[in-house]
Amino acid sequence: MDTDQVKDKIMEAKDSAEQEIEKLKGDVGDALKQAEEYIKENPNKAAMISAGIGTALGAALAMLIHAGKKK
Repeated sequence: MDTDQVKDKIMEAKDSAEQEIEKLKGDVGDALKQAEEYIKENPNKAAMISAGIGTALGAALAMLIHAGKKK
């Protein structure tokens, strides 16, 4: 494979990656819109889910901190 072929392959990979990034941006935007709709329609559930996630993360962080102090 010569240098020009390698450059062509790299450019193809770059173009493909850029297309995939644009697709992912669209997918993330759609997911965000769905999440916003859910929150508007179910504010109490959304608050409880957020509280549960926060509690779980806090507990995990506390366990990591506590485990680090034992060493």
